[in-house]
Amino acid sequence: MPNADLEEPGIASESTEAPREIVAIGVVAVVLGVILRFSSRSPLWLDEALTVNISALPFGDMLEALRHDGHPPMFYAILHWWMQLFGEGDFAVRALSGVFGLAALPLAWIAGRRRGGALLGWLTVIVVALSPFAVRYSDEARMYSLVMLLVLAGYLLVDDIVRAGKDSWGRLLGVTAVTAALLYTHYWSLWLLSALGLVLLWSVWKPSSAQARRISLKVIAALVVGGAFFLPWLPSMLYQAANTGTPWAAATRPTTALAFTVQDYGSGLYSDAGFVLIALSLAIVLGIFGRATSTLMIELDFRTRPQVRTEALVAGAAFMIGTGVTFASNSAFATRYTAIVFPLVALVIAAGLSRFTGRLIRFAVVAGVSGALCVGGLWFSVEMRSQAADAARVILENSGESDLVVYCPDQLGPAANRVLGDDLEQVVYPTFDSPQFVDWVDYANRNAQSDPVAFANRVLAEAGPSRAIFVVWNPAYKTFESQCEKLIATLGSGRPAVDLLVAGGGEFYEHESVTWYPTTAAAK
Repeated sequence: MPNADLEEPGIASESTEAPREIVAIGVVAVVLGVILRFSSRSPLWLDEALTVNISALPFGDMLEALRHDGHPPMFYAILHWWMQLFGEGDFAVRALSGVFGLAALPLAWIAGRRRGGALLGWLTVIVVALSPFAVRYSDEARMYSLVMLLVLAGYLLVDDIVRAGKDSWGRLLGVTAVTAALLYTHYWSLWLLSALGLVLLWSVWKPSSAQARRISLKVIAALVVGGAFFLPWLPSMLYQAANTGTPWAAATRPTTALAFTVQDYGSGLYSDAGFVLIALSLAIVLGIFGRATSTLMIELDFRTRPQVRTEALVAGAAFMIGTGVTFASNSAFATRYTAIVFPLVALVIAAGLSRFTGRLIRFAVVAGVSGALCVGGLWFSVEMRSQAADAARVILENSGESDLVVYCPDQLGPAANRVLGDDLEQVVYPTFDSPQFVDWVDYANRNAQSDPVAFANRVLAEAGPSRAIFVVWNPAYKTFESQCEKLIATLGSGRPAVDLLVAGGGEFYEHESVTWYPTTAAAK
């Protein structure tokens, strides 16, 4: 039973009732969480702008574009219809993720209540509402907020079936639908579903009742059927895996990935982030191993505590499988991929906070952690994710209608083009194509074979003496080592008068410089 571990002899009473002060913190957390989920005023960065551009395409063109992008289609299809209703402004396209983030809060409360009564329900809501990780991806035009919502929905369905024995056809079909939806939303869902399948297989193999084994087999069958619905997209996924990859970063060791992930769950990158990393790590340990022996003492039971043991096991196994496969295949890791396990980890963190049974001590701990999470969430909400607005502003202030804008590398194009608009001709290095999309197929090989000198000479020829040239560039992108600098140098040889309008850097997540090459007449 969910709360059986709270009645063990010799353990201090761990009440499942929520004191008024915890409820008050929870209400404030929900209000702040709602505000933070719709508060960003930053321009869209690369991934968001690409997502919007692909989603704006007709459905058939969208599917083909995704083959060259590296993601499954579900979020893009939903965003496509959302934009038909609410438009393509920055707030509108991000609001879809905000809605998913809000829908996750009541599900988080139900999940916590099942494992530890109203107290754990409110603690789980506090963590999910204020976690900078959940805040950021509820305020970003990407699929990760939808992933978290689907994981919570699937968790509640599986919990109903396995723990409560409610193995109705409706719930089993729900598991099938959530499985398919997860696979069509993000490929890392494969690792979560694999981990869940392994845990269920273990429950079938180990000594247990015939009913328990039968129920586990039903859930496994539901997962398999959900996977079968993914088969039509499988050829596209295999094509993406063979041709797109992650050329934008090197592989990350699983241990390093773990440290980055816990930090992002609790704080982001502001100056006091280390404190929150330590606090959440301690809460995870207490959630898995801790038990109160008095109002002032907590001991560690290394057999693990049953309250959230399975949740921690599934989350840990999914993380190890995902990071292990990623590292072994020399692919890049990003903490946002772990949206597949965040809801389960949030439940474990909340369980760790509940181990403090002294009322004043628990209030102090929960208030302190909530405050630290809120600071991180606020940091993410005010973070300027792209310097595209600065770049567009100086270009518009200094350009004529016939001037030419060049992006080096092409990854700077989607975000800057979204702010700049289409009045000026804009091309990207190395393909000379439109800045609205990035073709990730054979990306590293194509860049390695590119010639920045030849590209620069083509730009000079296209511009002639009467068109100014603006280059939006950043030399730090992987697979472009020294190429943008060579492009800049070659253009400078053809147009000696050079003015740096924007120096990239500062607090921007995605930064860029702007170099201006005036017309020949203006240079004189």
